[in-house]
This record gives sequence, structure tokens and C-alpha cells, in this order.
Amino acid sequence: MTGSRTRYRTRSEFGMQIGMVGLGRMGSGMKARLLAHGHDVLGYDPNPDVSDTASLAELVERLAAPRLVWVMVPAGEVTHRSIRALAGLLAPGDLVIDGGNSRHDVDDEHAEILAAEGVGFVDCGVSGGIWGRENGYGLMAGGADEHVARAMPVFDALRPAGERAEGFVHAGPVGAGHYAKMVHNGIEYGLMQAYAEGYELLGADERIHDVPGVLKAWTHGTVVRSWLLDLLVRALEADPQLDEIAGRVDDSGEGRWTVEAAVERAVPAPVITAALFARFASRQDDAPAMKAVAALRNQFGGHAVTRAGGSDS
Repeated sequence: MTGSRTRYRTRSEFGMQIGMVGLGRMGSGMKARLLAHGHDVLGYDPNPDVSDTASLAELVERLAAPRLVWVMVPAGEVTHRSIRALAGLLAPGDLVIDGGNSRHDVDDEHAEILAAEGVGFVDCGVSGGIWGRENGYGLMAGGADEHVARAMPVFDALRPAGERAEGFVHAGPVGAGHYAKMVHNGIEYGLMQAYAEGYELLGADERIHDVPGVLKAWTHGTVVRSWLLDLLVRALEADPQLDEIAGRVDDSGEGRWTVEAAVERAVPAPVITAALFARFASRQDDAPAMKAVAALRNQFGGHAVTRAGGSDS
């Protein structure tokens, strides 16, 4: 627990005060969007060039109670360490939101760790990638009603403009938010794979003289139009043959978890499963379709791609 606290700013000067742990691609964009909506955001990141505070303890020290802390760090051990550290620093009545891509079955453990100190917990799946700062983020929250309600001004600032239900959902109790986001990402795998295979199939017929043009013609009026298709067109406009990208596609875990969840629940998921295995296959060859998937991941999420020749970018 911290001792006496210095008040650097008061709540009356801003919408809400939020501590943001993790200022990478997503965290920094979310911080900027919250600031633009009139909230006071203090961030902590191990990179001193982007951090507002020198330590996690200083971040907590500078937040006025009751505190709201948003954790936006890589899933797994980094998130677990962050939750444990916050449990030792925060006070009863504070609230922690895990907005990373944590596996849904660890959320109960994190909630229990924090609850032992009187601290609330919400898991929130976040979609929108590097474009969310401008366009807003799709949010899927899990947790108690009172905790979600308390954080609603934050969710409303982060989600896209318009009707709340079209960009935010309180999906259920703790774990529901990350489970919903896991399924979302599994669907994303399937959609990306379908567009990528279509791209390769178009290029396999010599009568198609303008593959990027065909895809662009699909972006309005057709039943397959979507933001992902728009991003594929954008990638092809920058590199029509995708010559600068190797057809290697990594997976960050959610697709595997979705397939595992489908097996555990006896739910047929052949498209998502095939898309996951296609990513595994991409690490053995350099198919045009997998170049397209790699380009899409880079477009929406800023994920690193392997450049032709083997270097990462």
C-alpha cells in the first residue's frame, strides 16, 4: 500500500483520471484518444521515452483515489506480473481493467488476486488495431455490473462514435470479455484467409489483368465488402505484387485458443481451424495467399512482417 499521496490534478479538471499501464501500439493510441475526449491519462511504460512516470508505484501514487487503472500489455506472464504488482499497490475501491488479449481462463485468477485487496476487475477485449485511435475501438467487457458502469465514461470515449451497442458490449461476468474477443479473432483468421485465397485465385488466371482492381471493385455494393477488404486493397496499392513481403504469418495465440475452445465445447469450426493451420503452413513456403494475410495483419494492427529476403519489419 502507498502512504500519503501528492495530488497533481483534481478530478474536477477532467472527465476521469485513468492510469494506463503499457504504451505500445495500442496503449499509446488509446491514451491519445482518451486525452482527446477530455480525460486525464497518466501512463507507465518500461520505455522511459514514452512513460509519464518512472515506475508503476509512482503511477499509483499520482492517481487520485478511487483509482482506475487500464492494463494494456502483452498477454501471459507480463500481464500476470502487472496484475500482481498492482494488487500490492492499489487500495480497496480501486478498479483494474485488463484490455490486452489475455486468455479468458486466467481472468478469474486475476480477479481473485485483486479482490483479496478489495480491488475490482474487468476484462475487456479490444479490437481496432492501430486505426482505433482515429476510428474508435470495438470493446467487449466482462465483469460485475457496478464495475463496468463505473468505467463507462472510459468505454464511451474509446468506442466509435454513434450508438453504444454498435461498438461496446457488456458480454457477461469476468472472463466473458476476453472470451468474446477470442472468438472475434478466430473469425478474423477465417475472413483474412478467405480474402487471401481469393487474391491468389484471381492471380492464377491469366485473363485477370488487374487483380488489385478487381478487389477494389468489390469494396462498394458487393456482399463481400468490409474494412478488411479495404485494407487489402490499400496494401496492394502500395505494393501491387506484394513483392516486399514474405508469405510468413505468425499467430499471437487467439486463433489457437478459439480452436481449443471449439474442441472443448464440441462446436464445429472448420473455417477457423483451417485458417489457423494455413498460418502454420506459411512458415514452410511462400504462397501468394499468405503474403496477403501478412499484409492484412500489418495494415490493421501494425504487426511486423517478414520482408522478402528474410528480415523483419
